[in-house]
Amino acid sequence: ATSIGETDDNFVCATLDWWPTEKCNYNQCPWGKAGLLNLDLKKKGLINAIKAFNPLRIKVGGSLQDQVVYGVGGVKNCPNFMKNEDSLFGFSQGCLPMERWDELNKFFNQIGVKVTFRLNALLGRNRSQIETGLWVGDWKSQNARDFMKYTISKGYKVDSYEFVKELHPDPKTQPKVLGPSGYYDEKWFNSFLEVSGHDVVDGVTHHIYNLGPGDDPNMITKIQDPSYLNQVAQTYKGVLNIVNKFKPQSGAWVSESGGALHGGAKDLSPTFADGFWYLDQLGMASTYNHKVFCRQTLIRGNYALLNTTTSIANPDYYGALLWHRLMGSTVLAVTQESNPNLRIYAHCAKKKPGISIIFINLSKDSSFNVTLSNYEHQSRNSRSTDVAKPEFRGSKDREEYHLAVLAGNIQGQIVLLNDVPMVPTETFDITTMEPKLANASTPISIAAHSIVYVTIRDFQAPACA
Repeated sequence: ATSIGETDDNFVCATLDWWPTEKCNYNQCPWGKAGLLNLDLKKKGLINAIKAFNPLRIKVGGSLQDQVVYGVGGVKNCPNFMKNEDSLFGFSQGCLPMERWDELNKFFNQIGVKVTFRLNALLGRNRSQIETGLWVGDWKSQNARDFMKYTISKGYKVDSYEFVKELHPDPKTQPKVLGPSGYYDEKWFNSFLEVSGHDVVDGVTHHIYNLGPGDDPNMITKIQDPSYLNQVAQTYKGVLNIVNKFKPQSGAWVSESGGALHGGAKDLSPTFADGFWYLDQLGMASTYNHKVFCRQTLIRGNYALLNTTTSIANPDYYGALLWHRLMGSTVLAVTQESNPNLRIYAHCAKKKPGISIIFINLSKDSSFNVTLSNYEHQSRNSRSTDVAKPEFRGSKDREEYHLAVLAGNIQGQIVLLNDVPMVPTETFDITTMEPKLANASTPISIAAHSIVYVTIRDFQAPACA
């Protein structure tokens, strides 16, 4: 009857990162030539993958964002990033030339991108001699101002900036302001929102890498363990509480999340198994009223949605695209009584009547037959007064999208949609994703180790009216 959360229409988001090709972790260098400064913007696979979202929210940022100067105004020298062990993250300061910013905006404009830009917040500041990880001194804002002025003068559309109140002439098109970014820390987020005061921050942003280091041999177990996946709910809850306390008018965002740290896990992040973590995160973040969830990355690193060299879609891309197309912004409460390995999230359907549900089956040997019933909650707090209505049997066919893996190997990279392998065409087009129509009077069948999206057009949820 009532929704438990509301997401942005462009909830699914992906990042583009600054790392140079020389960035390495775990004796591998998975970044290739697909960074913001050297990505080939004419790649057919990349263009088609973004176009399919129509639009896709892209966050321009990443670890080196606080070492990027913008080649405009007083900045005459525009150097590349160089390896430097003494610098933050092992690289020297780098620079975004305005010619490259022009190219990126032309690209964004042509293919339908909503841009979120993370600004350099450390310019002019120095490392504290007293406290590790603390940077002190006044921020030099002139370079960011010059960059924004240039962006406005060119008519480039930036939907939101992480970290500054913009000098924007038109309040109607004024970008949102996001912060503080980084991992959630209750004390620091509290003081950030206290100091920033009212009507400054439009989105409270934080990062999530709850699978730990990318070389963890136990990661495949973590990804399939419901109690492990549930642990991060504490973070979502904490951020939501702080937002509700200080800034109820602003929303919580996950502005960066790649699951596994330092470029992802080579044998896991680009495979079907990662979807158990990723799509569960999309579901969980939305139930905790988060507006946007940015996946690190769109392309580059092991955790990319697209292969760094070929730009062919990895399995998580298809799960993300289906979410974007099917799951509306109104989040519904859902309970299931059968098994903790079956994760379920429900939203109003996107742009059409009905509801859309995602089922994530973490179990390798149990399949489930699911029936729906509509609950009437008499009171928010008391479980005992919940009245289950009879089982819901629709009259219209259900629309089902079953995602599974080729030959049962969840660490494979070919995903099947309704038994059809999702592989790009010769012209790098994204394969059309049509639903399988199922008789509404039959239970929904969820195979072992599969992910299923279901849209039911004639389920009348009052929250969706």
